[in-house]
Amino acid sequence: MAAIQTSLLRDVNGKETKVNVEKAFADYRMYMMTVPEDIMPKVTPSYSLVPPSNTNAFHSSTEDTVIKRVDYEIKRDNFMQRVQRAVNRLSKRERKLIIKTYMTYEDAYAFDVYNEMGISEATYYRIREQAFYKLAFALQLQVYKETETPA
Repeated sequence: MAAIQTSLLRDVNGKETKVNVEKAFADYRMYMMTVPEDIMPKVTPSYSLVPPSNTNAFHSSTEDTVIKRVDYEIKRDNFMQRVQRAVNRLSKRERKLIIKTYMTYEDAYAFDVYNEMGISEATYYRIREQAFYKLAFALQLQVYKETETPA
């Protein structure tokens, strides 16, 4: 089992995988805090010289807005649940570090987190790296190194 894990990690591009996990946490924080402006209904009526079509299809910007809003909320909720389930599968220390660093409304600095957890800076980064690899595989965000083919 350990040989399989070692060979899997050897094939992973650590830098790009880390970027993907950090992006996922940036998306998570954005989903926590914002709703895109284009999803909000338009208040100003729009006027057009194009005659209405007689297709018996009723098309309203309010209905479009509601549909976009529901689709957005479903996407957001599914994504946030996936991230939360993946984080919950981490060890207690990894979970605490990830939640304090990436999953709160407030921006957290690494030194605040490792001081609060009572660990050294090196230990903080080691635990974070282990957690990132686990999360990358759980969320399918890992990036593999490209194998070169002989010419």
